Amino acid sequence: MNAIVIDHVGKTYGAQAALADVSFSLAEGALLALLGHNGAGKTTLMKLMLGLIRPTSGRVEVLGCDPAGAAMEFRRHLGFLPENVAFHDEMTGRDTLIFLARLKGVASNSCAALLERVGLAPAADRRVKTYSKGMRQRLGLAQALLGHPRILLLDEPTTGLDPVLRAEFFDILAELRKGGTTVLLSSHILTELEARTELVAIMRAGRLAAWGTLPQLRAAAAMPVRIRLSTPGAASRVANRLGGVTIAHVNDHSVDLTCLQSEKMAVLRHVAGLDAEVQDVDIHLPTLDDIYLHFGHGEVIQ
Repeated sequence: MNAIVIDHVGKTYGAQAALADVSFSLAEGALLALLGHNGAGKTTLMKLMLGLIRPTSGRVEVLGCDPAGAAMEFRRHLGFLPENVAFHDEMTGRDTLIFLARLKGVASNSCAALLERVGLAPAADRRVKTYSKGMRQRLGLAQALLGHPRILLLDEPTTGLDPVLRAEFFDILAELRKGGTTVLLSSHILTELEARTELVAIMRAGRLAAWGTLPQLRAAAAMPVRIRLSTPGAASRVANRLGGVTIAHVNDHSVDLTCLQSEKMAVLRHVAGLDAEVQDVDIHLPTLDDIYLHFGHGEVIQ
């Protein structure tokens, strides 16, 4: 079953098109990294999924419902962490979460466990005005997790978190996904997403510029694979024996090659025939940053 369906969706504000003919679907338990420049349409997509706005054209379906017209019971299945999360400064972390649980119609006896889960139990009875940005972000994550959401929409969720807390945050997401929760995550910190996301959607100027898994996007971008051969004292001889392979750079200690993804195994078999003159091989595939720069700033494709 698809948890989210975006079907030829457009959204305009007067003469300004925030989204234009965007289509994709997301299965239950999937994690999608939603990427794009500021103003690309990411937040508009999230608002449509939350039912806060209606599309000008096309269809939005979340958990089989039109989110804009769905009942309160539907909304209990959604969790949302906005980019700039705000709380009442004079309330404690515990009181804030209990208040939000009551608004959502969720049992407040789950709040203590959620505060523990996001590492805020020791500060639960402190006023929010004493919290650091990272602590406020963790409180925001806790409120997004109220009621065991089936859909989790996260806008820049790791802002203000240190590396340890970021790792713990992704551990929480992995646990939720095992239970069937679908996660849509928007972030500008691409290095932390690269090894954790299955699907990537890149928005540009309100359109879906690219969609797919990381290997699929690498293939679509046709970006070169970089291979470095460590060849102390033998770089020139190795370079001369690599006929038909594109050599990018040679120095006293290494030879840098480039090739297409489809050519990688053939090049590596060629390298394997060079025997002891090659002491080590480093392979550098195009990163998520590279792919984002390619699709996020290049020609929009559909």
